[in-house]
Amino acid sequence: MSVDSTVPAPVPAGGGFTLGDYVRLVNDEIGMPLAPGQVAADFDELPDWDSLYLLKLVTALEPAIGRRIPVGRVLEARTLKEIYELAVLG
Repeated sequence: MSVDSTVPAPVPAGGGFTLGDYVRLVNDEIGMPLAPGQVAADFDELPDWDSLYLLKLVTALEPAIGRRIPVGRVLEARTLKEIYELAVLG
């Protein structure tokens, strides 16, 4: 059995996936430059944001947190912080 180093390790059941971890995932896994202060900015304020980043984010975030994310609710989000809260905090 091989280990795929491109897939983030799942978060333990007790949580532990911090907002800092999330910002690193956005930067490292989906390749979008994001400063911690931009996480609460509206998508219209993020010059690089597009729908491809949203798809990449959901694809990288689900294995990182160890559960599925309700994509319908993700589509209603207006900031990356809202997606984090939906995915990690419920």
